[in-house]
Amino acid sequence: MDAILGVIRIVAFGIGVAGTFIIVYGALLTAVALIKVESNRLFKHVTHKEKRSVRQRFGAFILLGLEFFIAADIIKTIMKPTLLDVAILGAIVIIRTLISYFLNKELADTVAQEAEELEMG
Repeated sequence: MDAILGVIRIVAFGIGVAGTFIIVYGALLTAVALIKVESNRLFKHVTHKEKRSVRQRFGAFILLGLEFFIAADIIKTIMKPTLLDVAILGAIVIIRTLISYFLNKELADTVAQEAEELEMG
Protein backbone atom coordinates (compact mmCIF):
# COMPACT_ATOMS: atom_id res chain seq x y z
CA MET A 1 0.00 0.00 0.00
CA ASP A 2 2.87 2.38 0.78
CA ALA A 3 4.34 1.72 -2.67
CA ILE A 4 1.02 2.65 -4.30
CA LEU A 5 0.79 5.84 -2.25
CA GLY A 6 4.36 6.67 -3.25
CA VAL A 7 3.51 6.25 -6.92
CA ILE A 8 0.37 8.36 -6.51
CA ARG A 9 2.41 11.06 -4.75
CA ILE A 10 4.95 11.06 -7.59
CA VAL A 11 2.21 11.21 -10.23
CA ALA A 12 0.50 14.13 -8.47
CA PHE A 13 3.82 15.94 -8.15
CA GLY A 14 4.57 15.32 -11.84
CA ILE A 15 1.21 16.70 -12.90
CA GLY A 16 1.76 19.78 -10.74
CA VAL A 17 5.21 20.28 -12.24
CA ALA A 18 3.71 19.91 -15.72
CA GLY A 19 1.19 22.66 -14.86
CA THR A 20 4.03 24.88 -13.70
CA PHE A 21 6.02 24.26 -16.88
CA ILE A 22 2.98 25.01 -19.03
CA ILE A 23 2.47 28.38 -17.35
CA VAL A 24 6.18 29.25 -17.40
CA TYR A 25 6.46 28.22 -21.06
CA GLY A 26 3.40 30.33 -21.88
CA ALA A 27 4.88 33.28 -19.98
CA LEU A 28 8.16 33.00 -21.91
CA LEU A 29 6.37 32.79 -25.27
CA THR A 30 4.18 35.71 -24.28
CA ALA A 31 7.15 37.81 -23.22
CA VAL A 32 8.88 37.18 -26.56
CA ALA A 33 5.68 37.95 -28.49
CA LEU A 34 5.07 41.09 -26.45
CA ILE A 35 8.61 42.32 -27.08
CA LYS A 36 8.08 41.69 -30.79
CA VAL A 37 4.76 43.56 -30.82
CA GLU A 38 6.17 46.47 -28.86
CA SER A 39 9.29 46.70 -31.03
CA ASN A 40 7.07 46.66 -34.14
CA ARG A 41 5.10 49.50 -32.59
CA LEU A 42 8.16 51.71 -32.90
CA PHE A 43 8.30 51.21 -36.67
CA LYS A 44 4.69 50.75 -37.69
CA HIS A 45 1.19 50.88 -36.36
CA VAL A 46 0.30 47.91 -34.17
CA THR A 47 -3.37 47.11 -33.90
CA HIS A 48 -5.10 46.24 -30.69
CA LYS A 49 -5.81 42.89 -32.32
CA GLU A 50 -2.13 41.92 -32.16
CA LYS A 51 -1.92 42.82 -28.48
CA ARG A 52 -5.14 40.96 -27.72
CA SER A 53 -3.84 37.93 -29.57
CA VAL A 54 -0.76 37.85 -27.35
CA ARG A 55 -2.97 38.17 -24.28
CA GLN A 56 -5.31 35.40 -25.47
CA ARG A 57 -2.48 32.97 -26.01
CA PHE A 58 -1.13 33.65 -22.53
CA GLY A 59 -4.61 33.22 -21.04
CA ALA A 60 -4.91 29.84 -22.76
CA PHE A 61 -1.62 28.69 -21.20
CA ILE A 62 -2.76 29.86 -17.76
CA LEU A 63 -6.07 28.02 -18.11
CA LEU A 64 -4.33 24.82 -19.15
CA GLY A 65 -1.84 25.10 -16.28
CA LEU A 66 -4.69 25.63 -13.79
CA GLU A 67 -6.39 22.47 -15.04
CA PHE A 68 -3.20 20.52 -14.36
CA PHE A 69 -3.01 21.99 -10.84
CA ILE A 70 -6.60 20.97 -10.13
CA ALA A 71 -5.87 17.44 -11.33
CA ALA A 72 -2.78 17.25 -9.11
CA ASP A 73 -4.77 18.47 -6.09
CA ILE A 74 -7.48 15.87 -6.69
CA ILE A 75 -4.90 13.09 -6.91
CA LYS A 76 -3.16 14.29 -3.72
CA THR A 77 -6.46 14.22 -1.84
CA ILE A 78 -7.03 10.59 -2.84
CA MET A 79 -3.98 9.66 -0.75
CA LYS A 80 -5.35 10.94 2.56
CA PRO A 81 -9.02 11.83 2.29
CA THR A 82 -9.75 13.39 5.67
CA LEU A 83 -12.68 15.78 5.95
CA LEU A 84 -10.29 18.73 6.29
CA ASP A 85 -8.38 17.66 3.16
CA VAL A 86 -11.60 17.35 1.18
CA ALA A 87 -12.74 20.78 2.39
CA ILE A 88 -9.40 22.35 1.45
CA LEU A 89 -9.52 20.64 -1.94
CA GLY A 90 -13.06 21.91 -2.45
CA ALA A 91 -11.97 25.47 -1.67
CA ILE A 92 -8.96 25.20 -3.98
CA VAL A 93 -11.06 23.76 -6.80
CA ILE A 94 -13.70 26.48 -6.35
CA ILE A 95 -11.10 29.25 -6.40
CA ARG A 96 -9.25 27.84 -9.40
CA THR A 97 -12.52 27.14 -11.21
CA LEU A 98 -13.66 30.72 -10.66
CA ILE A 99 -10.34 32.03 -11.93
CA SER A 100 -10.60 29.72 -14.95
CA TYR A 101 -14.21 30.75 -15.59
CA PHE A 102 -13.53 34.47 -15.53
CA LEU A 103 -10.34 34.15 -17.55
CA ASN A 104 -12.15 32.01 -20.11
CA LYS A 105 -15.01 34.53 -20.19
CA GLU A 106 -12.56 37.35 -20.79
CA LEU A 107 -10.93 35.40 -23.61
CA ALA A 108 -14.34 34.71 -25.18
CA ASP A 109 -15.26 38.39 -24.93
CA THR A 110 -12.00 39.28 -26.66
CA VAL A 111 -12.77 36.87 -29.50
CA ALA A 112 -16.25 38.37 -29.81
CA GLN A 113 -14.73 41.87 -29.96
CA GLU A 114 -12.40 40.78 -32.71
CA ALA A 115 -15.30 39.31 -34.67
CA GLU A 116 -17.19 42.60 -34.36
CA GLU A 117 -14.16 44.54 -35.56
CA LEU A 118 -13.84 42.26 -38.59
CA GLU A 119 -17.51 42.77 -39.45
CA MET A 120 -17.21 46.54 -39.11
CA GLY A 121 -13.83 46.89 -40.82
